[in-house]
Amino acid sequence: MVNGMIGRKVGMMRLYDGAGRSRAVTVIEMGPNRVTQLRTTERDGYEAVQLGFSGLRKRVNRPERGHLRRAGIEETITKLLEFPTGGESYTLGQTITVDSFTAGEYVDVSGVSKGRGWAGGVKRWHFRGGPKTHGQSDRHRAPGSVGSGTTPGKVWKGQKMAGHMGARDVTVMNVLVVLTDPTRNLLFIEGSVPGAVDHIVSVTHGRRSALANFAPPTLPTLDIEYDDEPEMATEDEPMAEAEETTEATDATEETASEVTESSESEAEA
Repeated sequence: MVNGMIGRKVGMMRLYDGAGRSRAVTVIEMGPNRVTQLRTTERDGYEAVQLGFSGLRKRVNRPERGHLRRAGIEETITKLLEFPTGGESYTLGQTITVDSFTAGEYVDVSGVSKGRGWAGGVKRWHFRGGPKTHGQSDRHRAPGSVGSGTTPGKVWKGQKMAGHMGARDVTVMNVLVVLTDPTRNLLFIEGSVPGAVDHIVSVTHGRRSALANFAPPTLPTLDIEYDDEPEMATEDEPMAEAEETTEATDATEETASEVTESSESEAEA
């Protein structure tokens, strides 16, 4: 089985699970993907397949067109990514669908986050800002000090400051696959994933799913076994069980009264 696929983020919606809980899910269109190139150990030193996703652009350049023709693909494919394989054999031009994933498993989703442009320290790094009083009129969203004076006499690399925010490669790990739709090649993933609508994302099987993929306990967890199952009243004898209960109660009361009388006689003696 191929380790991942290329998808397009469609948007978000809500689904209801079996317990009636509302879950926010992200809908991802998983192609279908086409196998455009095969990587082998003899030639490349590793085993992988190159998958392509179509529908992003109407045209491709000549090198891309030649690469697709060698794979026997006539449609326009503009996004190519490689994914390792588990030893299975694939053929050029083969179609890979959402059947590679199953509901209930955990996956990793990678994409480019939304670009926010130039942002200050408060928005980019959640700085607190300066005081609002005591004569401060223009320090409300200022970053404050960025380093010492003579020693070291410079600003350290990686110092949190204002700058370009977003538009970075982001991966969210161990997100749950809530539902798959093989008819429309849709994947429903719990929560949000990086990227804007219509952006390309890669979905791979969870690398750390062993830590999160466990079966929740079934409810109820307490199971009591009775030696004798109680007899239920029927339409023919609706009061049968009630009569037996009344007789047992009367016998218990008679026994209790006998014990009380014997105790009183012993006390008088």
